[in-house]
Amino acid sequence: MQPISLTQHLIEEQRRHDSVNADLRLLIEVVARACKRISIAIGKGALGGVLGEAGTADSISVNVQGEAQKKLDVLSNEILLEANAWGGHLAACASEEMADPYPIPDAYPKGNYLLLFDPLDGSSNIDVNISVGTIFSVLRCPEGVAQPSEKDFLQPGTRQVAAGYCVYGPNTLLVLTTGHGVNVFTLDREIGSFRLTRANAAIPDETSEFAVNMSNQRFWEAPMQRYVADLLAGKTGPRGRDFNMRWVASMVADVHRILTRGGIFIYPLDEKVKAKGGKLRLMYEANPMSFIVEQAGGAATTGRSRILDVQPTQLHQRVPVFLGSKHEVEMATNYHLDADHPG
Repeated sequence: MQPISLTQHLIEEQRRHDSVNADLRLLIEVVARACKRISIAIGKGALGGVLGEAGTADSISVNVQGEAQKKLDVLSNEILLEANAWGGHLAACASEEMADPYPIPDAYPKGNYLLLFDPLDGSSNIDVNISVGTIFSVLRCPEGVAQPSEKDFLQPGTRQVAAGYCVYGPNTLLVLTTGHGVNVFTLDREIGSFRLTRANAAIPDETSEFAVNMSNQRFWEAPMQRYVADLLAGKTGPRGRDFNMRWVASMVADVHRILTRGGIFIYPLDEKVKAKGGKLRLMYEANPMSFIVEQAGGAATTGRSRILDVQPTQLHQRVPVFLGSKHEVEMATNYHLDADHPG
């Protein structure tokens, strides 16, 4: 029997939980179609003229984060904006690549949802053909708001009604939660449809793998230094077993590995990013990934508190991120809490 389609799954979710109404279903389907277009563009690579940095040799394009943009960053952002502009399901959207929220053009009807997205996570890996992805988060637009502004997006992660990511690798996968578990869909390229291939994904509580950028070790806080030192000590250390390190430098790829076989992903606070509050963006990366991880039985913290409880103060706010296997995230968090409150 062929796996069911994304559309059928969403309709069944609506019947079971009454949590996916017609507008939310349309929103998710539109995002999925946009991701299919991005997947095609990525698949063409150099043949499509989409590799390399955006802009010119004399003037490289830079996003609101101050980062050099790849051509596919710009293209992916345009695909998602164009796909979601006219359907009548959105009040506004916001992108990691843009300074301000993007209003729905007046020519189109407006809906009751807000969409946030990182159009192409890990894009520095594009030119070397390593997996990258798209991350998205859905919030309800506050009642009575006709023209959403930045403050209307500033809702804690607990208010998300859906979140997901696409990973563009050997297969194109859509990972989705609407608050009732996590499901994985594989793009059937022959028929152009996402089909359910893993229902109710669960992250193992225990792990012997960690994902962190070790090149930043000298900048870490003391509790982070101690935590990783104990992991590296292996069987003869306080943890009593060996740990392996995995690091792709694409959050989507690293988190998907953890969703598949367990692990902990860490981008801690360090001296390089302390003034900014962290490295990863709360609204575009940390919140949607934390929602997915928690729905799969894992945990997600800033190293000191639950990420989904953080009250945003800025659209492009950054936070430290510890997420993955529940017991390991709790262990890493306790190292930081114990350091903050000795004795």
